[in-house]
Amino acid sequence: MDEDFLLETETAKRLFHEYAEKMPIIDYHCHISPQEIAENHKFKSITEAWLGGDHYKWRLIRSNGTPESKITGKESSDWEKFLEYVKALSRAIGNPLYHWSHLELKRYFHCDMPLNEKTAAEIFRLCNQRLQAADMGVQGIIAKSNVKVICTTDDPVDDLKWHKKLKEEGSCAAKVFPAMRPDKAMGIEKAGFTEYMTRLAEVSGIAIKTMDDIRQALSNRIAFFAEMGCRATDHALKYVFCREAEEAALDQIVAKALAGAAVSVEEEEAYKTALLTFLAGEYSKRGWVMQIHYATLRDNNTNLFRQLGPDTGFDCIASCDCGEGLVALLDRLNQKGILPKTVLYSGNPADNALIGTIIGSFQGPEAKGKIQQGTAWWFNDTQQGMIDQMTSIANLSVFGNILGMLTDSRSFLSYTRHEYYRRILCNWIGNLVENGQYPADMESLGKMVEDICYHNAANYFQFAE
Repeated sequence: MDEDFLLETETAKRLFHEYAEKMPIIDYHCHISPQEIAENHKFKSITEAWLGGDHYKWRLIRSNGTPESKITGKESSDWEKFLEYVKALSRAIGNPLYHWSHLELKRYFHCDMPLNEKTAAEIFRLCNQRLQAADMGVQGIIAKSNVKVICTTDDPVDDLKWHKKLKEEGSCAAKVFPAMRPDKAMGIEKAGFTEYMTRLAEVSGIAIKTMDDIRQALSNRIAFFAEMGCRATDHALKYVFCREAEEAALDQIVAKALAGAAVSVEEEEAYKTALLTFLAGEYSKRGWVMQIHYATLRDNNTNLFRQLGPDTGFDCIASCDCGEGLVALLDRLNQKGILPKTVLYSGNPADNALIGTIIGSFQGPEAKGKIQQGTAWWFNDTQQGMIDQMTSIANLSVFGNILGMLTDSRSFLSYTRHEYYRRILCNWIGNLVENGQYPADMESLGKMVEDICYHNAANYFQFAE
């Protein structure tokens, strides 16, 4: 993994080293903690930094036959957990975690050694020593990664106190903005919906009994998020649908759910369609970006979900057919004149061409690529997954308008994923050029690469200075 890692042609090398490598990072979707940024958290060990909440790595270790006690158990030491990751990683040839982990060792710990059982003790010692340096707090990691903007993932009821602290102190090299994720407000079918509505009523000052009460409560929270610089939202859907209903029927569904009764699938879809329609209108008025992530089955292992909770590595790709539902939803919003800038991510790589053709039906003059296919997401952010997604978008849309990479991560060391993406991007473009499929015009190509790495997202999310 030298400086020309993944760069197969001279064009690719020039594009990366002269253009992509220097561009700042806009991480417009992630799950890192704003509290840890504000407090400039320092990790006690590489185990905490790497394995503290990274379900990608937990999943890999489990696949090596490691008992859960040595992965997430409190009884195991940091060294024991680290060693189990090393054992799994050294066998994970072809897995992006192998590349990501070694890029992280190289960029943050100045370590070029391959990670295996022979080198594990020395690398563990070296990393832990490096983590004690003054520049290895969370804010130092962000600064050395050349990150200019971070959008965290925040519930509408959040008081955003850590964002306020960051804004007031200005200590972080990156601007940190909230991104609203109203999944709990959408989750009418889930346990805890009534309790969540009680909390939403408290923070918004709106007593919630009807559908319109929910709209008003969320409108208040959207206004608050806007004051805090929010420019993006995120919605996680198992599948995409569009089921319209009359207001009276919606009020009955809300009343039923607030009383603790179970709602039917049809009622769930009607409520979610109405709420998403309202939210899209609010986003559109403000120029916010609506991100929709779909096609994943979550928390599949019931036993370990009960033990560990959500987001712990027991999810998979869903095979649901969402084409008709996605078109119906976008068309409904478009007919109402409230279709916001929208980024669509599917967990299923079979949806690449589907999304690529759907977005072409709903573009508008508000932005270049108003409706976007998001970067290869979750199980697809592998080397081949990125290549497949790039190829599909190039075949069906305007490749130079795409929004580049995001980490979608809970780890502060994950910014090397942007480097990984940029290397693959430059190599993919370089191959087209050297195959004679695009002119070797470095000025034009360099600008395209810089736009994809940074400027497109800066303009699309309104972060441009």
